[in-house]
Amino acid sequence: MHTNDSLIHPRDELAATIDTIYRFRMTTTSGGNLSIRTPNHDVWITPARVDKGQLTRDDIVVVHHDGSIEGRHPPSSEYPFHLATYNAGSDIEAIVHAHPVALVAFSIARKVPNTLLFRQAYDVCSEVGFAPYALPGSKRLGENIAECFASGYRCVVLENHGVVVGGRSLQHAFQRFETLEFTAKTEIMARQLGEVRYLTPEQLDFAEKTNWLPTDPTILPVTNEEKELRRQLCNFVRRGYNQRLLISTEGTFSAKLGDDDFLITPYRANRARLQLQDLVRVRHGVAFTAGKPSRATAVHRAIYQTHPEVASVVNAYPVHASAFCVTDAVLDAKTIPESYLFLRDIQRIRFGLQFTSPESIANTISIKNPVALLENDGALVVGRSILDTFDRLEVLETTAEAVLNAAPLGPIQVMSEDVIEELRRAFDH
Repeated sequence: MHTNDSLIHPRDELAATIDTIYRFRMTTTSGGNLSIRTPNHDVWITPARVDKGQLTRDDIVVVHHDGSIEGRHPPSSEYPFHLATYNAGSDIEAIVHAHPVALVAFSIARKVPNTLLFRQAYDVCSEVGFAPYALPGSKRLGENIAECFASGYRCVVLENHGVVVGGRSLQHAFQRFETLEFTAKTEIMARQLGEVRYLTPEQLDFAEKTNWLPTDPTILPVTNEEKELRRQLCNFVRRGYNQRLLISTEGTFSAKLGDDDFLITPYRANRARLQLQDLVRVRHGVAFTAGKPSRATAVHRAIYQTHPEVASVVNAYPVHASAFCVTDAVLDAKTIPESYLFLRDIQRIRFGLQFTSPESIANTISIKNPVALLENDGALVVGRSILDTFDRLEVLETTAEAVLNAAPLGPIQVMSEDVIEELRRAFDH
């Protein structure tokens, strides 16, 4: 059975993916290259010396398995290491190479990100390899990279160069690439706050204790209210992804339909391409879907059951707020009036409770204190509507970024208790 992605021509998939990478400033006009190997061992690859901001499907080059080249440009000068990597890993069918800022920082420091920062990062990327420097486009560079892939690594930082990531499809490779850059950014920012906390092997095993809800493939009747809620939820998920508040496979957004009845994003679905039919309906503890609902579904259900006034919940991974999640640094929202009014006293939740005790998380968060940081697992935000929840998430991330930016300027001066009390009197109705 074909997946939707398997029906997309390599030209279109490569052009769309490099466009995303360029728009998110994870490469430059001249930097980076992507490829896909098809079952007949042809390699479709981005061209040499073509503006990544203007690249189209017609610019994509194919290098046939016999070495002949078809296209109006030469293939990327890095084609030799793509070929060497394909030959080194039988499960590799697509490659992403680029120069995103955080991973370049690791490459010039001759280090690799520690993916134990987040369970999702370790699941998606595993451990990261490091390839010694060699001239770009050279046979030696290909050998250095291929050696890492042959050793089992699927994400490799290149000394003084960038990163190479492989996957079983281009979407899979991109998800690894995006997740690794997010992890690298978070680790760099977290180091500015203090000692960074990484997950232990025992904590990684907590995910196996997820309270998965039973599923039922039955298609329930759909009301116009549900159709509208699906539209809003998909729009805000895609918006959150474009604002880098979610990453392609991680981040859970839900919205309440009625009593013990809500819509939620599915497990590991691409947040950038989420469609109306992808959302899972959860009713009376049963997920009506042919696949899996989000791993966070039990937590969202417990929040709705505990707090009837909550109409929407999001788990998200905004990079600045996530830096606070992986350290013991306190994110104090008493910075400007908007931050305090939207975020109040930001709660902290111990890692593992999201898998073993959804009810305890539901008792920690509420409309009065609508934001919590989950240790090594991003942010949890609730609101009275999808818009309200998303607004709070945006304010959380801008507040965290402002606090991080203020640190080099001197001690942070939060608003006094007198000011906070004045805000409460004026706005708590």
